[in-house]
Amino acid sequence: MGTVLIGTSGYSYHEWVGPVYPEGMKTSEYLTYYSTLFPAVELNFSYYRMPEQVQIRHILEESQNRLMFSVKAHESLTHRVDPAIWQEEAATFCHALEPMAANGRLGAILLQFPFSFHYEADQRRYLDRLLKTLKDFPVAVEFRNSQWFNNRVIEGFRERNICLVSLDMPSLKGLPPVLDVVTAPFAYLRLHGRNGNTWWGSDGAERYNYLYNDQELQSFVDRIRLLLTHAERVFVFFNNHRRGQAVQNGQSLAALVKKAGLPCGT
Repeated sequence: MGTVLIGTSGYSYHEWVGPVYPEGMKTSEYLTYYSTLFPAVELNFSYYRMPEQVQIRHILEESQNRLMFSVKAHESLTHRVDPAIWQEEAATFCHALEPMAANGRLGAILLQFPFSFHYEADQRRYLDRLLKTLKDFPVAVEFRNSQWFNNRVIEGFRERNICLVSLDMPSLKGLPPVLDVVTAPFAYLRLHGRNGNTWWGSDGAERYNYLYNDQELQSFVDRIRLLLTHAERVFVFFNNHRRGQAVQNGQSLAALVKKAGLPCGT
């Protein structure tokens, strides 16, 4: 049986001072402190600005070699794709992550595509080319549009060892279903909260402002157990980051996973 690695989507939030980080803690100390709480983290700054090798090396030092990382792909690869330069952008992104990969700390590159990324010929061709470009790295793909959840995609991902991200989010028309299939050596579960009323037309702060209750957290234990039957490693990341709710839920889920007798990284 594999190992469960639980963490949060992002870690550098000023509003976590108090709920998570001690008062007066410097931002440069956040990641070191975070590494005492969880075994993995999802870096999302890399979506907004292209990472650089010197920055990645610094992150590795701050984590004191304790953490496994998932790195969210830059927006130029998922949301603002320019056909003329995306390959150059992909090369720059991959170059930045080389120190993390060489150190054995890169768990995945996360490609999170928007709802507007439809299951259409042009998008399928682009995804095919992008995955070939990233073939030397572990890749997890999150679709926000339900059109992609079909047998052709699932089997294609299995052939390439690409991870199809499992999700928890509001049950709204057009959004992905609850579907836990293992298509790579590792599995990946992202928990966004269930704010159906604020999912559309609001900022990310309100969209992800959600605290899972004990019953909801317990339901994830069964999903993780299923994923573990086929995966060497299961990443679980909470994206409900407002006011440190992701940390609270992550620690509670870790306790439930351990209580269930499942191997949970520390």
